[in-house]
Amino acid sequence: MRTIVLLFVVGLCALNVASSLKICAFNVQSFGESKASNKKVMGILLKILSRCDLCLIQEVRDAKGEAIQTLMKELNRFDKSNSYSHLESKRLGRKTYKEQYVYIYRNNVLKVKEHYQYPKQEADGINDTDVFSREPFIVRFHSPTTLVKDFVLIGQHTCPRNAMKEIDQLYTVFKGIHKMWKTDNVMILGDLNAGCSYVTIKGWRAVRLRSDPNFHWLIGDKQDTTVREKTHCAYDRIIVHGREMNSCIVPGSAQPFNFKETFHLTEEEALEVSDHFPVEVDLKPNHRYLLRNEL
Repeated sequence: MRTIVLLFVVGLCALNVASSLKICAFNVQSFGESKASNKKVMGILLKILSRCDLCLIQEVRDAKGEAIQTLMKELNRFDKSNSYSHLESKRLGRKTYKEQYVYIYRNNVLKVKEHYQYPKQEADGINDTDVFSREPFIVRFHSPTTLVKDFVLIGQHTCPRNAMKEIDQLYTVFKGIHKMWKTDNVMILGDLNAGCSYVTIKGWRAVRLRSDPNFHWLIGDKQDTTVREKTHCAYDRIIVHGREMNSCIVPGSAQPFNFKETFHLTEEEALEVSDHFPVEVDLKPNHRYLLRNEL
């Protein structure tokens, strides 16, 4: 009997220190061979990414695919207590400028169920145009360690001059995913350029993601996701849909991660990594699952 009680106490202690599932989105600003070969920059990137169980990185400019392979190799070497995999979109862009979305995730706690590259929309009438400069990349994950078991991430990096139209169009993307995969548990995340001169008060009223109360904007309009001290803009956002998904958010966990301050960098040093801070949020752990596997 005493052994059982002791095991239970040990299990409770393990639960108390068990971390929630951290989801991040990071515009790494033109990530390619140059940054991958910079040891100082890579060292900081590894510290940032190893904080996240799942991270959507944007602005990957890696035509040969070698920079991402280097990043994954170094990340698995840096954090030996976890195992990381990645899933990348095709190279996206209207003209010669191309980017990729890349999801990096711990495969010891998450599994990819499905993924979907939103298609380029062909014009079919006056009001139907190709809105996105870089179409969203969408992934459905299975997460046994959290209260919400299955959820969908819609990753998006908007074009600044067209930000409000693209943000509004994400509502249509959501509706399509909801119909296709029959799930309410959806998170929209990325550099939406949803702040400062790229948005207007009048324009917000026409954005369906803002007017529909079922969407919860976890990164507020007054938060700052930019590295430069002279700017204060909430460009990068995390938006969740679904009662279950919203109830599983750890209160107060949705924040920009100020790596400049945390790692004691100068503004110049931080800008070598990116001009954006990552944004992040935690999902509540499934205590029963964790306790069962601990015991």
